[in-house]
Amino acid sequence: MNVFAKQPEMPLGLGMALMKNPDALRNYSKMTYEQKQAIIEHTHSISSKADMEAYVRTLAMQ
Repeated sequence: MNVFAKQPEMPLGLGMALMKNPDALRNYSKMTYEQKQAIIEHTHSISSKADMEAYVRTLAMQ
């Protein structure tokens, strides 16, 4: 069974920002499919690398 098949498709910018922030990545990995989908939907309105990194920092605090 492919465990990744049930995961929402992650935008490249979000993935890169998560890789730079282990706490955010850990918190993201514990989220439900619906929570991850909401995060991904929010990132569609982010237009800069700095803003994406700032948003990912908020995930580290959850």
